[in-house]
Amino acid sequence: MTIQAYEVIQGNGVPVKSWTKGVPFEAEAKQQLINISSMPFIHKWVAAMPDVHLGKGATIGSVVPTLGAVIPAAVGVDIGCGMMAVRTNMHAHQLPDNLAAIRNSIERAVPHGRSSRTRGGRDKGAWNNIPNDVMSAWSPLSQQFDMLKDKHRVLKSTNNINHLGTLGTGNHFIEMCLDEKDVVWFMLHSGSRGVGNRIGTYFIETAKKEMERWMIQLPDSDLAYLPEGSEHFNDYIEAVEWAQNFARINRQVMMQRTIQTVKHLLDFELDTNVAAVNCHHNYVSREHHYGQDVLVTRKGAVRARKDELGIIPGSMGAKSFIVRGLGNEESFCSCSHGAGRVMSRTKAKKLVSLEEHRRATMGVECRKDEGVIDETPSAYKPIEKVMDAQKDLVEVVHTLKQVVCVKG
Repeated sequence: MTIQAYEVIQGNGVPVKSWTKGVPFEAEAKQQLINISSMPFIHKWVAAMPDVHLGKGATIGSVVPTLGAVIPAAVGVDIGCGMMAVRTNMHAHQLPDNLAAIRNSIERAVPHGRSSRTRGGRDKGAWNNIPNDVMSAWSPLSQQFDMLKDKHRVLKSTNNINHLGTLGTGNHFIEMCLDEKDVVWFMLHSGSRGVGNRIGTYFIETAKKEMERWMIQLPDSDLAYLPEGSEHFNDYIEAVEWAQNFARINRQVMMQRTIQTVKHLLDFELDTNVAAVNCHHNYVSREHHYGQDVLVTRKGAVRARKDELGIIPGSMGAKSFIVRGLGNEESFCSCSHGAGRVMSRTKAKKLVSLEEHRRATMGVECRKDEGVIDETPSAYKPIEKVMDAQKDLVEVVHTLKQVVCVKG
């Protein structure tokens, strides 16, 4: 007899199928998913990935298929956030014993973090003078952005081109990793930065105002939606698709800058055309499932169609995985986007000592200060258990372990 890989939660709407066996699954996240599943336009069921946890607006680690409507908060404000990984022709024995210079060179090449602005000052996480490569990368984005600004005036004062090719803060990172054969990989995690955040916030608020105007009662105000055919639906889809393109190009620019600076530092002819993966995990996509064309919103989930490659990172002291999708339709061809938090950022800062963080990141050239305690490995679910819970969704192609990690 085949053992069912997922568990079923039933509320007042469609079921929630959750791939959470053996991993923590908080009651608040379950309720958030039940609320989503009660919406009248959900197609078949909602899927929850093993890294699922409570999120602002909607559950992180959720896959939400909809017919004729979209929930902006289910996409969130980090639109197009995702991963990129590139395998090189370099091996571990060709790296220097001390990797600090590599971390420093990457930190100089890619703006990261954030500093509070003062009059006449600048944010260290944004470009002051736009480099030529960033200008070139902005070119295919600029015309449509001008149209979006004309239509939505709130986008005029956003960080856009000055955030292209920049990392950001929080769980965003750039890493140098070794795979199971000691081959060097570069891997990074980021999204659509300030402009994507503004697009997401603007349309979440727009959807809430529409619910008030139509006097629609919701189990949670963050489930405010835009029906297909309504005034703002097409505007949102257009803006989201642009932000997703920005996020993809953002990762490409950072990856190229990372590779070039390391190549120059080590004076090594790096070949990075061996393999590359660039995938979103916060986005909306038009797809066909169970006989119907639907909008699939993945918030903290990666598409895993048959033979499609994806990336599932662990925390800054844990393993990460390059995976191949198994095309499991019951998850709407999806898998987790990482390990998933078990502690809020505030809780991690209170409970985890600096010494514990240093032990957990031993062997990794990375920040060891209090500013990254909220990203320490114990703040996340064990990645091995997360992977075990989704063996029917993906298969592991490569196992990566970071040796350098840059955090904002």
